[in-house]
Formats: sequence, structure tokens, C-alpha cells
Amino acid sequence: MKDLHTSATEARQLDEAGRLLEAKSYQEAHALCLAVLNANPGSARAYYLLGVMAADHGGHRKAIELFDRALAIDGQHSGALTQKARSLIARLERSQAVDMANRAAALQPEDPFTLVTLGVVFSRAGLHERAVPFYAAATAARPDDPAFHYNHGAALQFIGRMDEARKAYEACVALAPNNTWALSALTQIRKQTPDDNELPRLEAAFEATSADADDALRVGHALAKAHEDLGNADDALDWLKKAKAAKWAAIRYDPAADEALFATARHLAGALRGKSGQAGPAPIFIVGMPRTGTTLIDRILSSHSLVTSGGELADFGMALKRLSGTQSNKVLDQETLAAAERVDLSALGRTYAESVRSTLGLEGRFIDKLPLNILYAPAILAALPDARVICLRRHPADTVLSNYRQLFATRFPYYDYAYDLEACARYYVGFDRMVAHYSEVLPPDRFRQVRYEQVVGDIETETRALLDFCGLEFEPACVSFHENTAPVATASSAQVREPLYTRSLARWKRYEAGLKPALDILEAAGCLDPDERSPK
Repeated sequence: MKDLHTSATEARQLDEAGRLLEAKSYQEAHALCLAVLNANPGSARAYYLLGVMAADHGGHRKAIELFDRALAIDGQHSGALTQKARSLIARLERSQAVDMANRAAALQPEDPFTLVTLGVVFSRAGLHERAVPFYAAATAARPDDPAFHYNHGAALQFIGRMDEARKAYEACVALAPNNTWALSALTQIRKQTPDDNELPRLEAAFEATSADADDALRVGHALAKAHEDLGNADDALDWLKKAKAAKWAAIRYDPAADEALFATARHLAGALRGKSGQAGPAPIFIVGMPRTGTTLIDRILSSHSLVTSGGELADFGMALKRLSGTQSNKVLDQETLAAAERVDLSALGRTYAESVRSTLGLEGRFIDKLPLNILYAPAILAALPDARVICLRRHPADTVLSNYRQLFATRFPYYDYAYDLEACARYYVGFDRMVAHYSEVLPPDRFRQVRYEQVVGDIETETRALLDFCGLEFEPACVSFHENTAPVATASSAQVREPLYTRSLARWKRYEAGLKPALDILEAAGCLDPDERSPK
């Protein structure tokens, strides 16, 4: 049924509730919506606004209920459809979210809030090309909103339209000079030089915003990158330490939880040995620690005519979580990972395959390059008998440094180790022991380690070997990966559009003095040859 008659008074109340909601005056907005519903229980808009408030506070289950009530009254409410999609994607229910967003988009909404939210939903679903026109329309409708310009710029960056991305980021900074998201992005997508760099703007922004731990992270990381570009290794490390200090102090990182995950994964490698689900799709999983070349290998393989990149997908972990029935509030924890030993492996493989097919249309040979899938490798190979897992390895010291240098999503706790240099080194040690065990237990025709340095040193030989491992014929386009125009939504989105370079090899040597505590840990664990270090 449609909305019941709304009086002029109720319309004014809802208009005011909308303004209060935009100003984050939630209590007053909530009261007005309830007043309208007491007088008129058939107000779809009141339920819609209440749903937005619930979602803003992280109550996405409740928000979905409220959006459903709005849609029961008005099934063509594009705002309710869009915001329901937002809550679904926040709950990692990507297939349903994309379906809901497509329904909303078909109604051709013009409201800028709805438009930008559609962009966010499609971006989070990995559909960056689809997201761009919605961000563009939202920005055109509301050109004075810096966040709209930033979101537009990020989507443009992911699909390789770098000049347009820079313009969008600059438009954001023009409206909000201390917008740490845009300032960081501007620094990351271009090399800083003595004559043209962001240091003055970044230093001013750090002074103005560093009381907030997340702002300090973004600006401090950008300052570190700028100093690195300028050849100031000591200054770069100093800025990283400043950037991470408040966040490291605030989080509750538990190294024992990571070690428990590594131990459980090692156990699974043996427990699932010889077990198999039903034959089906043959995805290629590219895994490992972040910043070790996973995106490079993704670009090489997805340049093949028979291979499509799906980006970093959480679908396998979500499928295991659903089938395991574990009650924890995390997708990945020791209990859920251990449950892979008892779930129906065929059902696990089917659930994963259907998820990526229904949302992204991926069938045949496709790549899933979520680095964290390394923990699921034994379950992946058991549930998907035709899958291949490629694990990237990089020099231990470069791996630790690259993870410490990387600004990961602050809402994603699995990379909390990266806030502290010594924690990075200890995490690497646990990872290294796990992968060494995998190499002894997992089938070598389906699990392969690849050395980043070897790929950089001889790309054609390594590419041929990788293609052979995946059962694919060699194609010259694979060694011209930088010409691949597919979207890249990772920290390497700018670098992988360049021809292969060697400047990141042995980067740790430039920082060796400052890395001493981490290098000591690696050496003591047998991960680093002491002869590689400079004389003490």
C-alpha cells in the first residue's frame, strides 16, 4: 500500500527531522519521527528516517527492519531501498545489497544523499565502474560537500582515471583544507619532489587534526610517504611512529589471537588433507601478507584473456561463517576457522561460488586476491577441488617494513599488528611458520609460493610458470600488465599502472638503523640471515 495521507504539519515535522538528522541531532530527529508515527502509522518517510538513524549508529539489523516497514508502505521509496542496501553491505551481505541498490538505481533517484550512498554500496561491492556515475551525479547536485568529492576521487582512482581523481581530491581540499582523507590520497597517487610536494599542507593539517587518532594516522602516513619520496628515510620512520602512536595506545591488540589463528590453520592443513568437496569452478586465490606483490600477480594473471579479477573478496570467509553457525561477532576467529574441519565441504564450495557469481557475475577462471585468505588455504583447497592458491612471499624485512608503512582500514582489526614495528615482525614469524607447514602438507600442484623478487627479476619466466600452474597458455599481454585497464581498489592502484620497476627491492636497507628491533626478532626466529645486515 502507499503512504497514508500526510498532513502539512507532519510534512513540516519530517522536513525538520531530516535537517536535524543531517546535523547529527539524532535525539531531536528521533522524537519528531515518533510524533509523526503516533499520528500517522502509515508514514514511510518517518520509518525511513528512523532507519537512517539506526544505521548511523551501527544498528544495521534494526535499520533493515525499519527500511522494510517503509518499503511495505511505499515499495518505490528509492531512499529506503538504497539505505537498506547500505546496511546489507555493512553486514557483508553483498549479493542482497547489490540487488537492492540496482532496484533503487532503476528508479532514477535525484536526491544527492541517495546518489552518493548508491556509489558507496557499489564501491564496497567491488563494482567501481558502476559507482562512478552515482558519485558524479551526487557531486553535481551538491558541489559544496567535500566528502562527495573525496568519494568521487577514490572511485576514479580505482578505475585508473588518475587526473580526474586528483581534481576531485583537490576540490575536496579546497572546501575542507584539513580533510585528511583527500590530503593523504593526493600524496599517495603521485611522487613527491623537492619542487612539488605536499609537505606544507600536510604539516599544517597534522598540527590541526592530530588530536584525533585516525586523522593522525592518515596525515602522518602521508608525511612519511612524502619524506620517503624525498629520500629522507629517518624522517619517514619518525613520522610513521608519530602517526601510529595514539592508535596503538587505543587498540587492544592481542598477539595470542593471531598465533591461535596460525596454529588452527596449520592444524587444518593436516586435518583436511585428502578431503574434497565436489568439482566446480576453478578460482585462483592470490594470498599472503599484504604489500608483498599480490596486486602485481593479480594484474599479470588477469591480463590473460580467460581470467577475470574479482578483487579482494570476503565471500569465502562469509560462506564458512554462515555454514559453521559460530556465534562470535567476527567473521574470522579461531572457533570459526576450526569449524572448517566439520562443515560440508561441497556446500562450502557451492556457497562461495554462488556468492561471487550472483553478485559479480564471476564464473570460469577468476581471481580472488584477498591476502587474508591465506588462513583459509587448507579449507579453500578442500572445498574447491579445482582451485589454485598462489602465496606471495617477499624478503622478510621488506615485508615487515611494507606492512608497517601501510595504512590499513582502521575498522578492520585483522591488521592491527601493523601499528607497531615489533608486532609486525612477530606476526611475520607466525605467518612464515604457517606457510612453511602448508608447503609440506598441501598439494604442490594446487598450492604454490611465489617470490616477489623473482617476478621482478624475470617477469616472463615467472609469468610462464604461474600460467602453467593455473593450467593456462602463455599470452604476451600478461607481461604487459600495466596496460590492463581493470579497476584496482588496493593500495597499489597507482603503482600497478606503471611498467615493472625495481625501486621497492631491498627497500629495508634504507631504513636499517630504525628497523633494528624488528630485524632482531626476525633474526632470532631464523627468518633473516644475519649476514644480510650491515656490520654492527
